[in-house]
Amino acid sequence: MKKINFKIKNVRLAFTLLIILAFIVLLLYYHFVLSPSFAKSNFTNQMIEIADENENSIFNVQKILLYSSANAISNSKDQSLKDMSICQYTDLSIYIDNSQSSSELTDENSVKELYIDNIVMTSNVDKGTKILNYKNSFNVGKYTDIKQPENNRIDFKIINTNQENENHNYDEPTFYTDCSNTITLGYLNKDILTNYSVTDDSKSISFNGKVLKEAKINLEDINYTLRFTIHIVNNLNQTFAYNMKLDVNLDDNNGGIYNGYIYKSKSTSGNEYRFFREVN
Repeated sequence: MKKINFKIKNVRLAFTLLIILAFIVLLLYYHFVLSPSFAKSNFTNQMIEIADENENSIFNVQKILLYSSANAISNSKDQSLKDMSICQYTDLSIYIDNSQSSSELTDENSVKELYIDNIVMTSNVDKGTKILNYKNSFNVGKYTDIKQPENNRIDFKIINTNQENENHNYDEPTFYTDCSNTITLGYLNKDILTNYSVTDDSKSISFNGKVLKEAKINLEDINYTLRFTIHIVNNLNQTFAYNMKLDVNLDDNNGGIYNGYIYKSKSTSGNEYRFFREVN
């Protein structure tokens, strides 16, 4: 058999091509073999770090109180009970517990910043204009008009001293650094029904939840779900978040809000109501 010899005319070019080929092989090996392995390891380490950071609870949602009623607003100049707008409102009081890790007030369990964002409101039927914003705690249980929060976010002023407490305007979002007051929010569904007039037969109107029954508004249509995130930064600059979801049913076995108002307390026991420590 005749032996065939290959002679490389340009050794330098061949060597360069060999280096390029080797580099491509190494690059593919890193991308398909090493990189996923490193990513998996980093993800595992990050999950372990998150679990360690959340082993002990610093902030918890302790309790949620909801007071729901309704109102009728006259748009006529002579207040003749004609051209009225029907609205429904709920006042929320959210209690934050910061005593799980320590009964004493420390930099870890005291609040430096607090804000609420990611606000979403949904109902079975798209009726009215839905708003969620801060509500002065002195107005809880009373109808007050509220506005949409700027940029869909509610920023709270943190009160640290008695002097700040005495001089502060509580019409602005307010929370105490020691978590001794509640996060008070107002939900308002405006203009559920417009141009409502009192009939000649009734000649009267209720300025509470009874007006929903008088105006024949189906509660199933205006039951709603609230979603939002409460963010806390403590005095160690650690960040915590809690994703709130509230399904609000305005009815019960006794007629619910049709009786004038409905008051509910939501139990918040269990790990699902713990604020999640975020790892930067």
